[in-house]
Amino acid sequence: MSETRLSTEKVFSGRLIGVRVDTVRTDSGREATREVVEHPGAVAILPVTDDGKLILVRQFRYAIGREILEVPAGTREPGEADEVTAVRELREEVGVEADTVELLARYFISPGWCNEQIAVFRATGLREVGSQLDQDEVIELVTISVDDLPALIASGDIADAKTITAILLHVRS
Repeated sequence: MSETRLSTEKVFSGRLIGVRVDTVRTDSGREATREVVEHPGAVAILPVTDDGKLILVRQFRYAIGREILEVPAGTREPGEADEVTAVRELREEVGVEADTVELLARYFISPGWCNEQIAVFRATGLREVGSQLDQDEVIELVTISVDDLPALIASGDIADAKTITAILLHVRS
């Protein structure tokens, strides 16, 4: 199955995302409209300490109006490889470098309307180097035990898909 794009109109171009509206022809021959959010892609990194604890970041997220615990994450720069983004974000947000940065998975966040793909990494062998937060970032580092994860997810303290996905990939591998 596929769809053929007949036309496209860019309706928004921002610093982080773009939005376009495409007219497509479906396999059945009908025309339809598709709204697409364009995103350059992102990475999520689960830092794991030598004693098996996880380092998460607590941030206020404007879109949902509250703080949540998340894995460190960031958007790829143009032409930047996923692992390079992961190493950069780990240093910037957590202030550590890792001996090992291991790819756990790549997935699309919501392919029905967005082309953003996230690469999820696990970082081990951590050593402190000092954080370098972006000017608009205010985060708190939180170290947690794997045993605390179910309660944090149930309470909504951990509530985003990339973090839950990274945690599940970590505990299952």
